[in-house]
Amino acid sequence: MSNSEMLYRVLGSTTEKVSAIGLGGWHIGLKHVDEQLGIRIVRTAIDRGITFMDNSWDYNGGVSEIRMGKALRDRYRDKVFLMTKIDGRSKKEAARQLDESLQRLQVDCIDLVQHHEIIRYEDPHRIFDKEGANAALIEAREAGKLRYIGFTGHKDPHIHLHMLEVAATHGFKFDTAQMPLNVMDAHYRSFAKLVVPELVKQNIGVLGMKSLANGILLRSKTVTPIECLHYALNLPTSVVITGIDSMEILEQAFEAVQTFQPMNDEQVRSLLAKTAEAASRGEFEPFKTSSIFDSTAQNPDWLGEEPQRIQQLMSA
Repeated sequence: MSNSEMLYRVLGSTTEKVSAIGLGGWHIGLKHVDEQLGIRIVRTAIDRGITFMDNSWDYNGGVSEIRMGKALRDRYRDKVFLMTKIDGRSKKEAARQLDESLQRLQVDCIDLVQHHEIIRYEDPHRIFDKEGANAALIEAREAGKLRYIGFTGHKDPHIHLHMLEVAATHGFKFDTAQMPLNVMDAHYRSFAKLVVPELVKQNIGVLGMKSLANGILLRSKTVTPIECLHYALNLPTSVVITGIDSMEILEQAFEAVQTFQPMNDEQVRSLLAKTAEAASRGEFEPFKTSSIFDSTAQNPDWLGEEPQRIQQLMSA
């Protein structure tokens, strides 16, 4: 699908063409967004050419997936590349969450399912245990419940690199990886500097998020929303996922695409110079420097049980 209002890019080593802007699922389920508005945002975005839909099993207690499921009824499902995330680290919990997501989204198959919140060094080991979550996703892929597998995280680029290493030792290659990519990230624990080159090398689809960090970046009074989106679009991203909670913010996303021109090194340096001081301590990226964004830390039961062999080691 193509639309003159939108840019399209190839998703890593898949043959999928997806919109360069993705619609963030968290915002459509927020309390100040009523269901009708949430559905209208999704459908208007699709009508104007946004094809990449982001969501998660845990967003707003399931409300985000339920609303997206309603929005994708009728002719809309076939027009999108649908992604959601699961928090389960055990095979059993991951399978349960995936089935719940399929039900809420009212689909038989999700295009991309990602392991959510890889924010601890132990997460990759739990996921790749023989009774871990990736075994559940591989089985689900074989059963036709999903097509591609990826992972997300917002804490530290070294944990992303560790996830790629652990996957490689198990002979597994991810289709996508999602991470914060914004004008502040370049200066502090930078995913753009450390992770993106590795993803490009392996031809893994780069999904950028927190391009405005829910507006937090703008409080630094250093950059505009359009500059933030242009910076993320200028990276080798397949998709820049942005939260949209109003028709005005949806319009902003289209304006960013329509006015985007690839930036040269000098233009990038000039833009990043504006944020260098504000970004230096991670103050405007609290997802890296606090636990406020760590929903799995606040709800450890979502992860499921530790692997049996670890429990046996402990009791031996």
